[in-house]
Order: sequence, then C-alpha cells, then structure tokens
Amino acid sequence: MTATLLRTAANLHARARTGRRAVVMTMGALHEGHATLIRAARKIAGPEGEVVVTVFVNPLQFGAGEDLDRYPRTLDADVDLAGKSGADAVFAPSVDEVYPGGEPQVRISAGPMGERLEGSSRPGHFDGMLTVVAKLLHLTRPDVALYGQKDAQQLALIRRMVRDLNFGVEIVGVPTVREEDGLALSSRNRYLSPAERRTALALSQALFAGRDRHAAQEALRARAREVPASRARAEALSAIGESRAAADAHAVATTAGGPAAIRAAARLVLDEAARLDPPLRLDYLALVDPSDFTEIGDGFTGEAVLAVAARVGATRLIDNIPLTFGTFGDAS
Repeated sequence: MTATLLRTAANLHARARTGRRAVVMTMGALHEGHATLIRAARKIAGPEGEVVVTVFVNPLQFGAGEDLDRYPRTLDADVDLAGKSGADAVFAPSVDEVYPGGEPQVRISAGPMGERLEGSSRPGHFDGMLTVVAKLLHLTRPDVALYGQKDAQQLALIRRMVRDLNFGVEIVGVPTVREEDGLALSSRNRYLSPAERRTALALSQALFAGRDRHAAQEALRARAREVPASRARAEALSAIGESRAAADAHAVATTAGGPAAIRAAARLVLDEAARLDPPLRLDYLALVDPSDFTEIGDGFTGEAVLAVAARVGATRLIDNIPLTFGTFGDAS
C-alpha cells in the first residue's frame, strides 16, 4: 500500500470520505511502535475508512536546550513505512501551515495535571503538546485518534482535553511496543551508543521489578482473603495449617506491601544502574493515578501507572507500565 503525501489541510479536506477517518499523530522518525499504531488504526477504520498519519515536529513542545534541531527528520522513509503499515495518507504540514500567524498567542493550558512529572521536568511542554494536538484534530477532522501508551501522561492529558473541551473524537490508547530485551521503542533510541543502550535497559527492568512485586502483593492479598470467616471453620482448617498460612499472607500483604514496596523494588534497579558506566541519571520514578497523575497511597484500588524518566548520556528516555490494584494478578 502506498501512502499519499499531503502538505496542506486544503488537500486533505479535498479527499473523499466514505467511512471513518482514523488519525495517528507523530513527529516523524517512524519505527515499529508507530507501525503498530497505524495497523491498529487500519483495523479501526476498516476497509471503507481512511487512515491518516501526521508528521510534524512541533516547536512548541521543545524547551530551551532541548533537541528540536537534533530531532530526526526522515520524511521519505516515514511515508514508506506508513504506507506499508496501512496508511492512506501522510499529512506533513510546514510550520507555517500549522501556525500561519507565527507562534499562537492563544494556547491550550494543561493545568495542574500538566505540571507534574514530565511537566515538572519540561515546563510548558504539555501546553505546547495540547495546542498542536487540538490544531491537528481540527485540521485532520478524524472520527478516532490513536496514541501510544508509552507517553502515558500525554495520553491522559489528551483524553482530558477531549472530554473537558467537548471534542467530537474518540481517543484510543495502544500498548507500548518493546524490543526483545524490553527497551521501549522510541525515536530517541537511535542516539544511544551500545554502552548507553545497555544502561538504558534499567528503565524497563525497574518497571518489571515493580510489576513483579505488585503481582506478589496481589497474590498475598488474594491468599489473605481466604482467611476463614467463622471460628468453627478456622479451627477445622488449623490442623493443616491453612489458617496460619492465610494469617501470615495477610500480615505480609498489609504490613510489608503497598505502593511503597513497588516503588522500592523499582528504585533498587535504578540505583544499581546509577553506578554503571555510563551511569543512568534518574529524573523521576512515580506510581500514579492516571486520572490526574498524582501519587497513589496505601489502600488505592483501580488502575495505576508506574512511570520512570532518566537520562543516559545526552538522551532522555521515558517508560511506564500499567498496574491494577485490588484485583488478583499481574495487570501489566
């Protein structure tokens, strides 16, 4: 399948539409993670629909000292990969097309949620991101837009913007794509030297350590729920040690577990990576509620996100995994 390259919104709007339009927004330098998004969009749009991939390196998302000029631009390869993955068109507008009057005076504010974690490390980043996403949603007029879960805070903010400001578009999150060794796919991975890449594996390894600790805690909680409800049953089971085992499980689950233990398990891996050559320099490790990206506490139930950001050499990387509290099992 060959994707048509479009440079203006007028050309995009002139295309006939017979089904659902699904949009995948990117900053280019496409890789298998983007291809997964495009294939998911193709499935949602169906044979009668249309998949549009946007390629736009948004200057509003880059702060002072960040890598706007260094960000890879590979449009020919992007169009080729997009087409092979199922896209009908690639919309690659110029800065003047997206911001015809120069930098916009009116912008979307990410609010308090956009000041946490990534927002704290990159002030103004999410305001710029939401502003360009809002503009691209207007320019591409999709029925559905897909975003990767690797950028969990970005996805949460887009969902919040669409809901709070009544955008008529469905937002779909697509799970993170990883290399065989666990490293999350990112356009910035190409900046890593072989030694830096080995250190960078600590991000996913830390998340997996936290996930494993979480799974163990959930198993203990499930075992604790098997504590006999009646005195008679407890006495009957004590002969084979079930009540003692359940009591032990309950004690461990309630006193030695919780979000703090998950954070500690992940932090141990990151601390070890800080002593490698080259070292990993941690920005943050957080276990948060995805509805507002505040840290969760003991007794939390529902969906959560274990997120990490760090620098290896000159490259800044992020990663996360979802966890579910209150339901037995690993919800990664």
